[in-house]
Amino acid sequence: MSLRLSTVILPYRRWHEGSRSAWVRAEELGFHAGYTYDHLSWRSFRDGPWFGAVPTLAAAAGVTERMRLGTLVTSPNFRHPVTLAKELISLDDISGGRVTLGIGAGGTGFDATALGQEPWTPRERADRFAEFVPLLDRLLTEDAVSYEGDFYQAHEARNIPGCVQRPRLPFAVAATGPRGLRLAARYGQAWVTTGDPKLYEDGTPEQSVQAIRGQAEKFAGACAEIGRDVTELDKILLTGFTPTGAARWSPWTPSSTSPAATSSWDSTRSWCTGPSRAPTSRLTRRSSNGSRWRPRRSCGERERAPPLRCGTRSRW
Repeated sequence: MSLRLSTVILPYRRWHEGSRSAWVRAEELGFHAGYTYDHLSWRSFRDGPWFGAVPTLAAAAGVTERMRLGTLVTSPNFRHPVTLAKELISLDDISGGRVTLGIGAGGTGFDATALGQEPWTPRERADRFAEFVPLLDRLLTEDAVSYEGDFYQAHEARNIPGCVQRPRLPFAVAATGPRGLRLAARYGQAWVTTGDPKLYEDGTPEQSVQAIRGQAEKFAGACAEIGRDVTELDKILLTGFTPTGAARWSPWTPSSTSPAATSSWDSTRSWCTGPSRAPTSRLTRRSSNGSRWRPRRSCGERERAPPLRCGTRSRW
């Protein structure tokens, strides 16, 4: 089993007033991937600066060389598969084939009503997601696509020359329910979880770890149903939502015989959170030799990038 560390960089800074430096620094620290949230606005940042995910990632591609880049996550809330596919193919080309699309069904935040629609029910979000992902898969792998669905349509949509990565850029599918896990198993190259939302506020680290283990087992079952080897897919745990201290508990133990537990995991953490948040944040993981390291961030003033310090190498 291998463990990699990635980071989430929130797009609330102007590019030349801290955002550029943050992406450059993330690669210098050796992060496996740098993600950003794909929202029109988000939580307490709604009435402050917030920039688009795809242009931000395009700019990040120009100042990095090795680190993978991606959204965590894109959703159907304000995206359409046809226009998204064109943007992703362009982004994959600009980055030299380093893009991963984190994708989920979406939630009930500001994005859900920004285009004037009524908030979708959980059932409708799941229905749309079940149509969105297969159509996007086709758009990224076929030169021309026509499609007529319940929620999305495409008429001779052209996507030439396609992605740099073949047959397309990888999908990291965020899912915890049965339908979403089946989509992740069929179309994903990675699976994303934030743990159990019911435990965010009052759960213990131990409870959170058990919940993540349970989700991983269900994902392994969804893969087995279609004859797919779960060990071939990456698993991404987005920390910061789980109870305090859960990041120091391993949801995957060396003694576990579960394929989901013994395959590759990627841990991500948001460290550029904004001036209104707590001034420091840390994530502790144990490396393969048992030593501990803590990448840290300090938000500081908005006109400069947050300084980062790392006790040991953050990638192995």
